[in-house]
Amino acid sequence: MIEKILPSRVAVAEAFSDLPGAVLLPGEEELTRGFVEKRRKEFSTTRHCARRALGSLGIAPVPILKGERGAPLWPENTVGSLTHCAGYRAAVVAHRPDALTVGIDAEEHAPLPGDVHNSIALATEQRRERELRLEHPGIHWDRLLFSAKEAVYKAWFPLTHRWLGFEEADIELRLDGSFTAELLASDLRPAPGTGVPAVPAAFHGRWLSEKGLLLTAIVIENTPGTQGLCGG
Repeated sequence: MIEKILPSRVAVAEAFSDLPGAVLLPGEEELTRGFVEKRRKEFSTTRHCARRALGSLGIAPVPILKGERGAPLWPENTVGSLTHCAGYRAAVVAHRPDALTVGIDAEEHAPLPGDVHNSIALATEQRRERELRLEHPGIHWDRLLFSAKEAVYKAWFPLTHRWLGFEEADIELRLDGSFTAELLASDLRPAPGTGVPAVPAAFHGRWLSEKGLLLTAIVIENTPGTQGLCGG
């Protein structure tokens, strides 16, 4: 499903329930210590999706461990992103020559609690949400905004290795299934050793509402002059 908002050169694997055949590889078992069984199954299925996606790129199964701030560690010369929510798990990966970074997120299509919305939405974003609700009241724009911010962070962190707060991305959601995130962080320099030439001042992504889910995706292509594109 999420492939609808991703370029064809990006590999995708998804599941709508936990897979009984999903297994953990050495090193991943340690990451699940203290997990309840539900969380362990969710973790295992998401890792299984990651290996399926990598396999479609010709990459043999490997453990997907965690690095700084819990970010997944991908095989050399690949980039990727994971997401999970009730009834959905997905992994998206790409060869680094094709993409500098990717970020995906999935959320249940339901309203955000009011206190959460107020803590993540800028005044400009809340104004745009009110306008969008008038035009298309069938979308929970507050939850979609949250999902887009999660996707932005997942695309941002591999480039910079720095935290990005909710207030540091001003996101404009559009009715046509696209969005733009203006980055308000004071430091847009890429992290040393990442090989990234520059961090775009804005990320461009796409969103989808389907099967009771809200999905968001960002792909920043590895081409000169590209400011960030997600498309099919």
